[in-house]
Order: sequence, then structure tokens, then C-alpha cells
Amino acid sequence: MSVNRYLKTAVAADLREKMVFLGGPRQVGKTTLALSLLDGGSEEHPAYINWDDVMSRKAVLQGALPADEGLIILDEIHKYKGWRNLVKGFYDVNKSRKRFLITGSAKLDHYRRGGDSLQGRYHYHRLHPLSLHEVSDNPARSDLDHLLRFGGFPEPFIKGNARHWNRWQRERQSRVIQDDLINLEQVKEISQLDLLTQVLPERVGSPLSINNLREDLSVAFETADRWVTILENLYFCFRIQPFGLPQLRAARKEKKLYMWDWSVCDDPSARFENLVASNLLKYCHLTEDQEGDRMELRFVRDSMRRELDFVVVRNRKPEFAIECKTGDRELSRNIAYFAARTDIPVFYQVHMETRDCEVAANRARVLPFTTFAGILGV
Repeated sequence: MSVNRYLKTAVAADLREKMVFLGGPRQVGKTTLALSLLDGGSEEHPAYINWDDVMSRKAVLQGALPADEGLIILDEIHKYKGWRNLVKGFYDVNKSRKRFLITGSAKLDHYRRGGDSLQGRYHYHRLHPLSLHEVSDNPARSDLDHLLRFGGFPEPFIKGNARHWNRWQRERQSRVIQDDLINLEQVKEISQLDLLTQVLPERVGSPLSINNLREDLSVAFETADRWVTILENLYFCFRIQPFGLPQLRAARKEKKLYMWDWSVCDDPSARFENLVASNLLKYCHLTEDQEGDRMELRFVRDSMRRELDFVVVRNRKPEFAIECKTGDRELSRNIAYFAARTDIPVFYQVHMETRDCEVAANRARVLPFTTFAGILGV
């Protein structure tokens, strides 16, 4: 099984203007996407330069690039301390004749956000795990069940095997902690961070209390908060903030937590909510990277603890809100409540069954997630 990734066309188009940086979690398919842009692309293609290969590394440091290749892929080059100046030199000298695609994971994004001399020379894209819309043009419930069970990272999803999923999970977590973490951060408490990665999936979909984590891990509040931030930077988890609507007395406290790999959530309801959160974050990142709008994924909770699971915010204004229900139910009371008191233009209640209906009085639609995935289009 092969999947034509959703960013391929956009990356190819942006390469005609500038360099492209392609970031995202480890093993999400960045190298595969990059190679698909080469004719007969494989790791043996002369235009593919992997910094981990000794001979390729030596040639790059000597300034040697393949002579007859219009597109050059530099994979993991950010592991080199002086990579930004090296890439800047390549681009400035060759920009009229060659295109450059730079791929990397957490460290590439870390450098990008820190500001650098490459500003204005590249477009940045974030590659996400597979979503239902990528898996099938007309997804069925079986497609959704498979995606929930094995997650959206290409290898375990395509294998679709429980034994392989178990082994892949262990190996991925080890590489995130042992490779990415050590390379990116000055952290000595590796065993406690490993413990943190095991307890976080239990807190998905709920406000994340750093104070409770502090007590569980027996560390200072600042340390626990810093560790969660580190795991966010490593694409292990992400948090969303509450959105303060001026019409409401909003509760502005803890953020809600989700995992980049929802398949690690044992609770079925939390796993489905995490899948929806991941699809919405993918929509936000895609819109932001391609259209330039400021996109945010938030949630709404008022002082009486009434809540909407998600609200997508474009340029500081709510675009639509989402409630997640695993079963086929009547419209949520919370949607009716917030529809009467806010200017959120559209409400969706997504579920795993087949019911699809509109509730015009509340600007709402109750629909299957398989249908909603097509509306998102990512």
C-alpha cells in the first residue's frame, strides 16, 4: 500500500520559488515524500544527500553538489553545527539553477523558530501523520477503525499488525528519548522523562495539571512544565489553550493535552478525541504554512465548566467549533448553550456512527467523522 502525501503538490510548487524546509515528527514520512519528487527516487539517487552517510557528508563539506540534478535533497543536514551558513552558500550561488529541499525533525524546527540568516530564503511545511482524508477519498468505518487502532504514522498503519505496532512503539519512544532529546536539550533525568512519556497518554483530553505531574514525578513545578514543553518540541505531544470569548466569563487555566500518535491512548473516547484534535491541528498547520493566516487550535470552557472540545481560530476570530462523541447522539447541550451566547459561526458534532443532520437554530451539524474529514480536506 502506498499513500500520496497531501503536501507533495504544495512542496513541489514552493520549490519553484525558494528552498523548502520540511519538518515534522520522526518517522512521519518526510524522506519518503522528498524522494517521491525525484524521478525514480530512492536513497541511491545522486540528488539525495543524507548527512548520516560519511561519503555524502564529505562531499557536501567540500562544496560538491551533483552536477546534473535540478533538485537537491539535504536530509538531516541540521546535525552539522554550521549547516545554516553552508546551505545559505549553496542556495545563493545556485538558486537560478538548482532547487533545495531540506528535511529534518525536531532540531530543524528548533533552529527555524530561533531565527537565522536563512530568513526569506525558504518556505516551511510541517508534515503530519496520515489522516482519514489521505487514506481514502471515500472513507468507510473500517478505515476509521484501522486508523484509530494503528495510528497515522505510515509504517505501523500500512503494516496493520499488532505485533509490529508494539515493536515500533518501543523503538520510536527509545529513539525520541535517546537520540532527539539528548541532541536537542541539556537533560540528565532521562529515566524520569521516559516515565513522563508513559503517563501522559492517560491525561489526553483533560486539562493537564502540571502540579499533579510534579507530585507524580517528585520534581519542581518548573521542571515538570519544562519537561512537557521539551516533549512538545520533540513532536511527542501537544497542548492547546483555552480561547477567551468576550461574551463569556471564561475559565483560563490549564491547557489540554494530546499526543501526536493517538494510538497510544488506551481509552477509546480519548483516542477518538485525540484523532480529531490531530486532524484539526493538521488543518491549522496546513492553512498557516500555505496561506499565511494565523491559525490556532483552542478549546472553550466557561467558569461553570461548560466546554466545547475544540475551536479553530483564524486571525484571532473563531472559524468553527467541534464537539466529539463516539456514539450517535442528539445535539450536545453545550453546543446549544454556546451557540446562543457566542458569535462562533459554525458548530460540528462529530461521531463514529452514520447519522448526519443539521440543526439550523444552533448553526450546527451532527455528522460522521468520516464525512467531516472530507470537509477539512487534509
